[in-house]
Amino acid sequence: MMKKQHYMTNDERQKLEALYNAGMSISRIAKELGFCRQTIYNEIRTGLYQHEKDFGPVWQYSADKAQQKHAYAQTAKGRPLKIDHNHDLASYLESKIVKEKYSPAAALAAARKDGFTDTVCVNTLYSYIDKQIFLHLTNKNLWIKAKKKKHNQPVQRIAHPLLPSITDRPNYINKREGFGHWEMDLVIGKKDTRAVLLTLTERITRQEMIFKLPNRKAETIVGLFNRLEKTIPNFKQKFQSITTDNGSEFLNFTGLVRSIHGGKRFDLYYCHSYAAWEKGSCENHNRMIRRWFPKGTDFTHISQKRINEIVLWMNHYPRKILGWNSPAELAA
Repeated sequence: MMKKQHYMTNDERQKLEALYNAGMSISRIAKELGFCRQTIYNEIRTGLYQHEKDFGPVWQYSADKAQQKHAYAQTAKGRPLKIDHNHDLASYLESKIVKEKYSPAAALAAARKDGFTDTVCVNTLYSYIDKQIFLHLTNKNLWIKAKKKKHNQPVQRIAHPLLPSITDRPNYINKREGFGHWEMDLVIGKKDTRAVLLTLTERITRQEMIFKLPNRKAETIVGLFNRLEKTIPNFKQKFQSITTDNGSEFLNFTGLVRSIHGGKRFDLYYCHSYAAWEKGSCENHNRMIRRWFPKGTDFTHISQKRINEIVLWMNHYPRKILGWNSPAELAA
């Protein structure tokens, strides 16, 4: 596949010099480097010079000459590309965004943590991506911002009349002043399939837990928490409250809050209808999950091992709201 960036890097010019001066055809060079033939012709014309040999002068290509002309042209346009000579940083950012699905801001934060001192700002990186100066990184690799739904008429926000409302949730939980308070939701799979993902997001650290369930029945979710209470040490300290929506799968209030050891397992609060923002941390995490499992994914064929890999990625993903720390760093 031909790449569509405007400029060659210095490394690519060095490769072009070796291939062209070795006598390789333009078509083969274009295929080898991933550019169209016209780009190769233009680049050779930029760095072409006469080289004296015993049998007379021959035309050859100089990567250094072409690089100098490119740098001068960039200066004439304005400030030169800050990343143009830092190929390690460029490769690092490209790998983080393309392979590890980081946002540009998160990739830059990770670069700083990994010791890169010569870096760029977020807006500059977005500009470089727009200008297509990277080999594999394009705007297609960036996170797509969800469009806000428009309501022609005001939507009435109601909570379940018989269950604890989020309005009853203590203020210290609202202010995220204590660990052990979670938000819960489901990520639904392909239409007409039953398997779903149950997601839990801790409100302070943004620590994530994801469990594959065979269906979205209320008794299945109660059974999951029964197993978690049996297997997780200090369960009641780790899970002090959960906030969720009032979907039918979460309405077995008694089953969810009743401990297998007797008494209450945790406090449970329900959001208002049509108010997903009331559990915004969980909703944001669901969008992160969709980076790996887009809508239409059949979770029947996704293993819990693969899901655990995504959990590991999420818990080591740096967040601006956490001072560019990851949930794993805060939970340690």
